[in-house]
Amino acid sequence: MTGAGAEAGAGAAEYRIEDLAHASGATVRTIRAYQDRGLLPTPERRGRANVYREAHLARLRQIADLLDRGYTLASIKELLEAWDAGRGLGGVLGLVAEVQGPWTDEEAGRITRTELDAKFGGAQDDEAIAEAVALGVLERVPGRDDEFLVPSPQELAVAVELHGAGVPLLAISGHLKELRGQVEHIASRFLEFTTEHVFARYLGHRPPTDSDAAEAASMVRRLRPLAQQTVDAELARAMRLFATRHLHHHLVAQESTMEGSETRPVLLPRRTTQAVQELVGVDHVAAFVAAAAEREVQARTLDALTSSRAIANKVDEKG
Repeated sequence: MTGAGAEAGAGAAEYRIEDLAHASGATVRTIRAYQDRGLLPTPERRGRANVYREAHLARLRQIADLLDRGYTLASIKELLEAWDAGRGLGGVLGLVAEVQGPWTDEEAGRITRTELDAKFGGAQDDEAIAEAVALGVLERVPGRDDEFLVPSPQELAVAVELHGAGVPLLAISGHLKELRGQVEHIASRFLEFTTEHVFARYLGHRPPTDSDAAEAASMVRRLRPLAQQTVDAELARAMRLFATRHLHHHLVAQESTMEGSETRPVLLPRRTTQAVQELVGVDHVAAFVAAAAEREVQARTLDALTSSRAIANKVDEKG
């Protein structure tokens, strides 16, 4: 039996199972488990020993790569059977790479603990650091206790600005948790929507053909920016709407306080709100409702005064 890397007469390397394990990084137990599952081709039996070749080593490396990409052993078996049937894995792996690649042009950065503390006013808050690491805002650099990887410098910059405006660090992390859950829901719905209407025709096969997977990867590249563009546009619209309402509410409350009166929020039926929006536009709903209410109060005041005057006249006539 030849060892790892040794050449047989035909020039092909042959491996004992221990040598194959060393060359592939898998354990002997793992290799045998893959054989039992049908993930590895049957080795050649030579006497009392099994002989493995380069094809087995290549297959082990493929399995390791697919496991790193998040595939289960069951799905890997389907993909490898497609490969063996001549359908190819190039398109599938291209699709995986496209989906698992970065979904933003933002580049990760690094920051030292000293620089981080300085950005947040010089305070050394170990609890806030631990929370940031747990959320993935910061990642520890192996072997460097004083340095962090910053996956999204923009996200860190937002936290710095909020803290500078007076928001406590733990309040920022709590808000991020809530926001992340809502954004993940939006992402999930967008994925369900595009899968139903776009990707179902590519991913209906198990596994997809090489050409279908390649087309799906191309479609991912086209649709990838749409999710962020849609969220950006809708967030801008919603922020303008609610910020305008919020500001108007506080200005009216302040004005009423100055006049010695009390302001209470009034909830309008959805249909009424929609009708007003169609009439005057989203930005003028609050002003319209306030003006309409004021007009109604004035009309009722005039009616009351007129009614009181009429009653007084009748009393005078009877007298």
